[in-house]
Amino acid sequence: MTTLLQTVAPPTKFVDLEVTAKGEKRASVDWRGLKTLWLNTGTLCNIQCVNCYIESSPRNSALVFLKLADVLPYLDEVDDMAAGPIEIGITGGEPFLAPEIIDILDACLSRGHDLLILTNAMRPMMRPRVQKGLLALHAQHPGRMTLRVSLDHYTQALHDKERGVKAFGEAIKGLQWLSENRFKLAIAGRQDLSEDEPTARAGYGALVRRERLNIDPADTRQLVLFPEMVPNDDPPEITTECWGILDVDPASIMCADQRMVIRRKGAEHASITACTLLTQSADFELGRTLKEATAEPVSLNHRWCATFCVLGGASCSA
Repeated sequence: MTTLLQTVAPPTKFVDLEVTAKGEKRASVDWRGLKTLWLNTGTLCNIQCVNCYIESSPRNSALVFLKLADVLPYLDEVDDMAAGPIEIGITGGEPFLAPEIIDILDACLSRGHDLLILTNAMRPMMRPRVQKGLLALHAQHPGRMTLRVSLDHYTQALHDKERGVKAFGEAIKGLQWLSENRFKLAIAGRQDLSEDEPTARAGYGALVRRERLNIDPADTRQLVLFPEMVPNDDPPEITTECWGILDVDPASIMCADQRMVIRRKGAEHASITACTLLTQSADFELGRTLKEATAEPVSLNHRWCATFCVLGGASCSA
């Protein structure tokens, strides 16, 4: 007699906002006050990286260019929140492709905020109009802009493998221009492309000395090594018990004090997401205003909440 064994598929992870696949209470993060407001200038980029978490490319316009008119209401709302000067993060895509980027930077700086600008430092940044605008803002607001340049590895071979032929050389030229003009600089690298952190910092240190860049690779704010975000990885889900087990303070997680402005293609207005990483999930689009987007806790219902934030201990802000 033959017995038919019925197999039951395990519950799917990262589905229920409240409960994990194992039936445990999913962790969430309460709002603690605004530290960083991110502006995503759009998903268009001059290059297409192998491992871009947001799938930016010369053809991806899922998030359209932000305009100054999109940004000003949020700067007004920050003023109304009486948060004082904060950090404004600028990301993309490649921010220097956005036609109104200099006007947007000027508006943020004129309100007294500091800027953290994420860029690949390639041709869009090196256009004469953009250079002129950056130099003018730098002269008017010295020391209040930090440009964090994506340099996946300190060797040309590995960087170009991720970003395309000659990408490394272009990025170095951009870094040299920024350093020569005394902008505040940082480099963003990737942990998984190096043997370990000391090796990575030593490698970037040799590069910094060779190119005479104004960066201290020992400073974790000036050389940021981010954990990898793999779309189909399988990290554990974060439960309420994990805070104590991992000795992690929920206040250290990005969605405790950061939000990001985006504008989707075809949308009538901009909106707010919980963080810089999760623009494609409706669960993390929290409303049109900062008030709406900070009213409720954020459920850590995504694998990158685990990989990047809780287990990786990373944050996109300075």
